[in-house]
Amino acid sequence: MSEQTQESRSSAAVQRARADLAAGREWKARDRLVGHLAAEYDAEGLELLGEVHFAMRDLPSAGAAWFGTTRRGQDVDVAVAAWRERHRDHFAEMWRSLPRSVREHEGNKRVDALRRKADETRAADRAANEHSAPPQTKRTVDAAMVIAVGLAVLFVVCAVVGFVTLVRWVIPG
Repeated sequence: MSEQTQESRSSAAVQRARADLAAGREWKARDRLVGHLAAEYDAEGLELLGEVHFAMRDLPSAGAAWFGTTRRGQDVDVAVAAWRERHRDHFAEMWRSLPRSVREHEGNKRVDALRRKADETRAADRAANEHSAPPQTKRTVDAAMVIAVGLAVLFVVCAVVGFVTLVRWVIPG
């Protein structure tokens, strides 16, 4: 796809989202931008997505969107802090919470640093899981097991009653 075609498509999605915002449909603007950003990286759309989340008071999501942009300011700092708090500074979780197009787009120093930290975290988690003891399996009782045991007990009781009845017929008195 040529840059001009991609740019006009990008502008169209952002313009429709701006129209949704003007009409008071923040949720629709958010959904439209999320869908647009899943397919391609768009800095303008990403900034607008952060603004939409911020207006909806979803600070962690605004922080995730703005983290992938060059935008700076107190609102960005507050949103990024909320995003980090939501994920307890677990770099792999923070990485997964970024829009896919941001994760795939290289060149942003902050995003590239988070990618490296997330890779390190995943490697450390894998190493820790390999050296830990196997998880204890908790046995649970389900309905099928209760029914099976109940039928088995009923069968044994019937067998005993039948055997006693048979013995009384064979041995008189």
